[in-house]
Amino acid sequence: MVATRFDSRPLLGAYLLGGLAVLAASIAVVITIGPASLSVGDVYAVVFERLGFGSADISRIKEGIVWELRLPRTLLAAVCGAGLALCGAIMQSLLRNPLADPFVLGISSGASTGAVLIAVLGLGAGAVSLSAGAFAGAVLSFALVMLLAAGAGGGTSRVVLAGVAGTQLFSALTSFIVISSADAEQTRGVLFWLLGSLSGADWADVTLCGAVTLVGLLVCLTQSSALDAFTFGNTAAAALGVPVRWIRILLLTVTALVTAALVSAAGAIGFVGLVLPHAARFLVGPRHSRLLPTTAVVGAIFMVWVDAIARTVFAPQEVPVGVVTALIGVPAFAVILFRMRTSR
Repeated sequence: MVATRFDSRPLLGAYLLGGLAVLAASIAVVITIGPASLSVGDVYAVVFERLGFGSADISRIKEGIVWELRLPRTLLAAVCGAGLALCGAIMQSLLRNPLADPFVLGISSGASTGAVLIAVLGLGAGAVSLSAGAFAGAVLSFALVMLLAAGAGGGTSRVVLAGVAGTQLFSALTSFIVISSADAEQTRGVLFWLLGSLSGADWADVTLCGAVTLVGLLVCLTQSSALDAFTFGNTAAAALGVPVRWIRILLLTVTALVTAALVSAAGAIGFVGLVLPHAARFLVGPRHSRLLPTTAVVGAIFMVWVDAIARTVFAPQEVPVGVVTALIGVPAFAVILFRMRTSR
């Protein structure tokens, strides 16, 4: 019954518009949370002023807090939630594994290694940023995983096994570099970033990650029918006329690039891609034309509130967002495992 509630496009459109309204309201409310006294009206006034609609009757300090600090951070949280959840939905469909998420390809561990090389060893003599190093490491890890999978004969199971091998390899490299070369202060900073951090968010991060995530969503939506066919297996998809190999390569590449961009900006944030696709699937059913945009919206709302919790619950001490997502995701992971057991 749940899967058929949103079959009509007008109803689905209304549902997504409602979700976007909740997202906009969540962003406005979350920005007001903190030591500075702000209201939702102040947030909207600053945004409208920056867009050229009127002027905000608040102090320049509050305006700077909204526009330069909290708004880019909250928007990056929304983009990361949307992108990671979207990648999780794609991975679960392509690999036909409800426990798959973006980090199954070893992208997160590769990004971690790239970031540590820049932060600890200073490669690039300051000309290469932490995010650029993380992005390069993520892409290198993905290339290695796909090469290993191809050498083993291809197939979804071999991609997963190659991802596990890649994850272990780059995790070991990261640990070795930190232990052998980093001092105590560097180690603390790197470990905090590896657990997921949005504290350094700026408009450049929002622009890059937002553009990559939007393009990834549009590409995946064009292949929603092929993803529906993958539900029945590769043989059935090929019988329906789907170019299985090329679609898989395309979507895995898109997933890797989106995840790499997000990890390079915010660090390793786990469990978002695992849990949120299941929540969206419960709401709108398995058809990917409905599932993908819903997953992105649900993931964005989720991460906006997770980031608010991470920076306020133990204020002035900030908790890495990856810790909060893990605390929420592990119980959800257990529920998924239990459902898989009872459905057999």
